[in-house]
Amino acid sequence: MATIRKLRGRWQAQVRRKGLQPRAKSFDSKSDAEQWARSLEAEVDRGGMLADTRLAERMTVRDLFDRYLKEVTPLKRSAKVETYRIKAMMERPIAFRTLAMLRPEHIASYRDERLKVIGTGTMLKELNSLAHAIEVGRREWGVNLPQNPCRLVRRPKAPRGRDRRLSTGEELKLLEAADAGRSPWMRPLIVLALETAMRQGEMLSLHWNDIDTEKRLAHLDLTKNGESRDVPLSRRALGALKELTDMKGDDRVVPTTKSAVNQAWLHLRVRAGSPDLRFHDLRHEAVTRLLERGLNVIEVSTISGHKELRMLQRYSHLKAADLVSRLDS
Repeated sequence: MATIRKLRGRWQAQVRRKGLQPRAKSFDSKSDAEQWARSLEAEVDRGGMLADTRLAERMTVRDLFDRYLKEVTPLKRSAKVETYRIKAMMERPIAFRTLAMLRPEHIASYRDERLKVIGTGTMLKELNSLAHAIEVGRREWGVNLPQNPCRLVRRPKAPRGRDRRLSTGEELKLLEAADAGRSPWMRPLIVLALETAMRQGEMLSLHWNDIDTEKRLAHLDLTKNGESRDVPLSRRALGALKELTDMKGDDRVVPTTKSAVNQAWLHLRVRAGSPDLRFHDLRHEAVTRLLERGLNVIEVSTISGHKELRMLQRYSHLKAADLVSRLDS
């Protein structure tokens, strides 16, 4: 039986079982002390151990995130973006709750409030960060929780993938707008994106020793999914690389920064009359064109680097009219 006694104005519950470490905790009311003791005894009766919940009782979500940022986030390729997101979450009211007192309803309330000002995609990333931090705490840092409360919360539906494709004549307008701009890198960068389906960051990471013009391959040493891959180069892609060779600045294929490209793109798309076009939409267009040329999804994923074939569905939006002729072949 548990021992319940009043000590220095509070009610202390103490649970002792032979062979197990004794546990004690103080409460403001006798009923809370009795409830806590009963739950511990029930756990032991089911064959469990007396869970040490002291760390969960004193560690706040903010404390958890602080350790996560030091030990887990730096190991990720998206460390910079995740750091920014988590530091913002650390200032929100939910971050000051202890993990032992964090309930699914608190997370659900946080979700609903945040959805008033952010999109579902951003909300899903915030929930994923919180869920993973709690899971790491439970598995590796001794944070004893019966379950991860994030796993019990309904998640908003993921936003539908963009299906923005270039319209007739839009590519030409983009290239003309690139020629009219100040950045000499934009035209060959656009051509490379459309011909290779490489991400912007992948193209900016290329060095000249990564290019094999004889084999017509570009080697990406480290990609978004953590693996390397070789990208085949079309004749048009080789032509774009020739343009970049002529304006060679250092050992990088495109000797500029992501920030500079993004700024140049914002102005370029306005000049081209495509204010809603994102640079990443060029990758979408490239993947769809590869599928339209008759390459199968395995071949396309080899070029684009998609690890999960189902992800190609977000990028490939073939027109039904283009498939009619294949039905009778």
